Formats: sequence, C-alpha cells, structure tokens
Amino acid sequence: MFDILAITGPIYLCILAGWASVRWDFFSMADMRVLGKFVLQIALPALLFNALASRPLAEVMRPGYLLAFTLGSLALLLGSLCWAWKVQRKSLTESTYVAMGMTCSNSGYIGYPVMLLLFGPLGGVVLALNLIVENLLKLPLLFTLADAGAHEGQRLSLAAVLRQTAERLAKNPMIIGIVLGFGVSLSGWALPSVLSRFVNLFSGAAGGLALFIIGGNLVGLQVRGLRRQVGLIALGKLVLHPAAVWGAIALLAALGLPVPEGDLRAAAVLSAAMPMLGVYAILAQRHGHEGFAAAALLGTTAASFFSLNAILWLMRHSAGWLG
Repeated sequence: MFDILAITGPIYLCILAGWASVRWDFFSMADMRVLGKFVLQIALPALLFNALASRPLAEVMRPGYLLAFTLGSLALLLGSLCWAWKVQRKSLTESTYVAMGMTCSNSGYIGYPVMLLLFGPLGGVVLALNLIVENLLKLPLLFTLADAGAHEGQRLSLAAVLRQTAERLAKNPMIIGIVLGFGVSLSGWALPSVLSRFVNLFSGAAGGLALFIIGGNLVGLQVRGLRRQVGLIALGKLVLHPAAVWGAIALLAALGLPVPEGDLRAAAVLSAAMPMLGVYAILAQRHGHEGFAAAALLGTTAASFFSLNAILWLMRHSAGWLG
C-alpha cells in the first residue's frame, strides 16, 4: 500500500500545485490554455516518439497481450460511446470524451511505475504494448469521432467529414510523433546523442506539466453538478475496463486463440485498471469539454488508489495471477 502511495503521491502534489498557482493568481486560466497547447503540440509528441523509437518492435510484440487488451478496450469503448450518445442523449463529441475517459489508461505516468514495481524489466515491455494499442488505435479512433461530432450541426457529407478528419489527423503532432517513432524503431536507427537528449528534454516536461494544468483547470469548477457523470466515468475506467479485458482473455482462451500468460495476463488487467491518461482534460480542451474531464480525472485518480489495491489483493488471493 505504501509503495503505491509513493507512486501516486507526487501526482496529487502536481495537481495541487497547479490548483494553488491559479487560485493564488500566480497563473491565470488563460495561461493554462497556453501551457496546454505546449503539452499537446510539443511535449506529448516528443514523449510518444521517444517511447516508441527507443524500443525494437521485435522485442515488444506479444500478440496475445495486444489481442486481449485491444478486444476488451474496444468493446467498452463502443459500449460506453453508444450509451452516452444514444441513452444519455449527449452530443457525439461529448460522448467520445466519456468513452475516452473510460478506456484510455495512464500507462506512462501511473501504469509504468506500478508495472516496474510488480514485474521489473517486463514493465517496459508492457508500456510499449499499451502505447501501441492506445496511441495507434484508440486515440486516433476517438479523435476521428470527436472531430466528426464537431460537424454534427453542419451539413457536410460523410466523405467531407472523413477528409477533414484525415487532414487533421495528418497534421496532429501526436500522430506525427507516433508515426516517426515507429519509423525509427522499424529502421533500427539509433538517434544521435544530441537529438536524443533534445527529445528527452521535451518529453520529460509532459508528465508534470500536464498534471499541473489539470490542477489549474479545477479552480472554480462546479463539481456538484458533475458528480454523477464523474462517478460513472470512474466506474467505467476502474471497474468495467479491467473487467472487459479480463473477459476478453477468458473469451480468447475459450476460442483457442493467443492469450497473455503469466505476468503479462495480470499486467493486461492492471493496465486497464489504471486511471485515465494524464492529458485527458487537455485533449478535451480542444472541444470545450475540459471541465468534466478534469473533474473526472481528479476523482478517478483519487479513487484508483483504493481500486488498484483491491484488484491487487484479489489477484494475490487467486491462483495463477500474482505470486
């Protein structure tokens, strides 16, 4: 328990620092938007590029893990999207960010330290596998849906929406960072030390600054009217997502298809049990939904301390999961 607290404690302190800086007028809300743009356009693309370019693909390709994590995540993504859009009658764009909150894990800033603590060097492999699913499949799909929803009130043809969305994705610095990172990884080319250190300087700024911005965006936020939505997103992320990945593993095993074994099986479920990615509110800022996204991130991150410990306890008391 104290090991997990040592990992999550700095996260809460970064959020608190951001809140205090805006609350006491060191920064303004407008400053938070400028800093958020820096994270989206520079720091986060550098982080994604660095994480992928520094690992040979042959070293991290685990088909069973990728299949189970992808199947479970997409099942919940589509289910939560349809539920928010058709049942709750939210706009397609807002529904997309609800689905993002329930299915996109904080694999880098929370997941990786937890995996490293539990599984040692395997934690780096798990991080790379998660980045493949999250950044090459889920996030591009969600960006496409969010952009398509932004055109709901306009009379554009499907082809026009898809073309505009494709153009935005092609210009998205995060997508560019992912593509370039995989290109370097596939080529086997080692970055020159000067270029590698240059990228590291920017990628290192992403985590703390993203959490700082989240805290700043919480100033003046009316959480009372968001409690139901925050609670449902937290339930989906911390309970339904790991349950969906566990169900996908069971289904694939029953069908005789590849499944993650040993520590990788536990890592897949735990990866899904992490709170949502740290830049969730910053991504939602693009379409004006950073308010509920920041509140959901704060509530889910706080609740994850208890849910993660509960899942770890269950795994340790279930044969074949954790020793």
